[in-house]
Amino acid sequence: MNTMSPPKERQSAKKGGRISKAEKERLQREAEEQKQREIEEARLIAEREEQERLERERIEHEKQELLELKDRGRREDELNELRHILDENHTAVISWESECTEKAKWDRYMRCDGSPDPSVQTEINSFITLWREDSETQIPQVLEKCALALQLTDELDFLLSDSPEPCAAQQYRETLLTLQKLIHRKLDKATEEILKCAKSHIDIETGNMQTVVQDVNITLCLWANFIKKLRNKGVQFHEAGLGFELPKPLAVSGIAVRILHTRYDHLSHYSEREQIQNKKSMMRGAGTAPIEIPIAEQVDNIEEDEAANPKQVEEEQKSVRPESRKSAASVNSYKEGRKSSSIKLLGGESGQTETTAEELTTAVAADQNGSTPSPPKPVIDNSEVHIVDLQQYTPLGGVFYFDVFQIPPQSHIVKGWEMRELLETGLQIFPYPELSRVQSSTSVRLDENGAVAFLPVGVTVTLPDSLMFLEEPQVARWDPIGQHWRTDCISETFYDAEARSISFQMNAFYTFTLLQESYANMPFQSWELRPLGKDSALFTITGALIEINITVEGKECMLHVENAKELDHLLGKWMSPSALQKAMKGAGINIFVNEYSDQYVSINSKDPLIEHTVYEQMALMCPAVAFSWSRWNSQCGQEHLVLQACEQLEAGPVAEEAWSLYLLGAQRSQRLKMKEHNESFSPEMAEGSEFHSTFLHMLRQDTSIEGQEKMRQSHYLYTDAVQRLLCATRVLTYS
Repeated sequence: MNTMSPPKERQSAKKGGRISKAEKERLQREAEEQKQREIEEARLIAEREEQERLERERIEHEKQELLELKDRGRREDELNELRHILDENHTAVISWESECTEKAKWDRYMRCDGSPDPSVQTEINSFITLWREDSETQIPQVLEKCALALQLTDELDFLLSDSPEPCAAQQYRETLLTLQKLIHRKLDKATEEILKCAKSHIDIETGNMQTVVQDVNITLCLWANFIKKLRNKGVQFHEAGLGFELPKPLAVSGIAVRILHTRYDHLSHYSEREQIQNKKSMMRGAGTAPIEIPIAEQVDNIEEDEAANPKQVEEEQKSVRPESRKSAASVNSYKEGRKSSSIKLLGGESGQTETTAEELTTAVAADQNGSTPSPPKPVIDNSEVHIVDLQQYTPLGGVFYFDVFQIPPQSHIVKGWEMRELLETGLQIFPYPELSRVQSSTSVRLDENGAVAFLPVGVTVTLPDSLMFLEEPQVARWDPIGQHWRTDCISETFYDAEARSISFQMNAFYTFTLLQESYANMPFQSWELRPLGKDSALFTITGALIEINITVEGKECMLHVENAKELDHLLGKWMSPSALQKAMKGAGINIFVNEYSDQYVSINSKDPLIEHTVYEQMALMCPAVAFSWSRWNSQCGQEHLVLQACEQLEAGPVAEEAWSLYLLGAQRSQRLKMKEHNESFSPEMAEGSEFHSTFLHMLRQDTSIEGQEKMRQSHYLYTDAVQRLLCATRVLTYS
């Protein structure tokens, strides 16, 4: 049977598995054709996507232009409305405070309790003259008169905070200083009187005199050494929570030791005034102007008050000088004519170039890379490194005057007559530490330079129950020559946190105080402001160490802190915002800032005028809107703020999904599409939202009719109280 033979090409392919040249060319042509088809398809897809992108951008640009045109068209009306609301509230607050001032003056005039009116120069001068000439030295009567004098100093503080005429202010300062010196002089006289009769009050068990006299303002601890034995080295005043330990030369000497604890501080203002002047000089020399917001203006007024406690005056300024505030409208008007240094402002008047989303994103990235300059660091003079900076540290618990005196001549009974040598020298300081210079070589210690090292005096202080120390307290001594608190000449400091006591040694008898870092609880980790009902809100600040809750109701505030028995005297008590600030700082809880605070705290630097504008509007809206911290606020540049907000008509926590992010600038506010939990920042505006020239009108767009009605019905004193707290804490910068 004959069969046909296969073609040669097939035979060769089967034999060797090779492809012919023609087949290769065919496959290559097919591959090239496929590649060209893919390229063409990709080109068509790219063209279509580009056309779609351009169309989207055109639509978005048209939409943006329409929104910007709409915003510019109503800008003047929105600013005028906001200005009217702020001016109306401001006028009402000023009127109310003026009425309160007049009523206080009338009540003071009608008091008729025998105390002088410090605003009437003849009355206060008569009081000072009569008290100076008064020979009464019995401690109960002296303490009673000192309490009255301290009350008068508080009144003078208030009068000085009310910006009196320069002539009157000078008189008030001189009177205040005279009263402070006279109080201490009278306490010295009372101390001398007790020591004159010390021998008749000797304790039978110890053979020495030991006594404690105290009232609400002063604790006087006195010890007189009569038996002069080494076992007298350590003395404790248990009822006062104070004690001391003497070196050997003093334990065997006839001396009297006094610890006078005044719960007020009549020393720090000397140092603080000078330090503030130095800081202002440095800022002027560097060409940096202080921030002009209410907190800064308080410090300016401190400089004028030489005799008053600067911290007290700073807090009172907030309630008696609201006319210093800037309205949001005026801030916006100012910012419109100002060139931005880091990020161009969104929006503007007709004819201004609008900032695109890409430009803002680029600016945000630049800000994240450190384009915003950090605040200047305080310059430290090495020769004065031990001087306490009273902007960085706060004296707490008053002042402890620690002195050693010679025991005055004691009385003797001679034939039934009591005889005493009378000296006109008053209290005589015992010449220590000079005593250590004349001791034998076995009792003299030399320091590392070979000089005589004074024998140390030990002190133990139990912290007052009304003070909360967030960190281990520090000790500083008063330098009467330099008029400063200093940290040198103090050693062997030991803090017992469980017993709430601190012990240390000093190389001489010094006046000392306890210090705490002023900004230990900063920067804030987060914050929230949410309404609780009509003219009521809860302001929560989570600090670096503890969480603070302040309830605002009407014109008053109430503090709440978990697990803080040291603050029992403050918790649950209603007081004005200024009084609350004073009480909190005096108790060791500081969440308030001034114009120098950014030198000691890491902050998110923001334009202070924009920031103050936002606080004004937040206070207007807080009856129906909750506000909260946002982590994106630190990444949006100096000229913008980011915070969370949502309508909240019922008391209670805010649901996480209810929050919306808002980007705020000097000329425009907008709601963002992104959420707090997003991985990166985007300035893209939320769907269905619009631009507005003010934060107030921006939120109104998203607020119900009921919420808007709550805002309109809010009382001006409640709005003012919320604004004071926001301006005092500056949570948008210090979080």
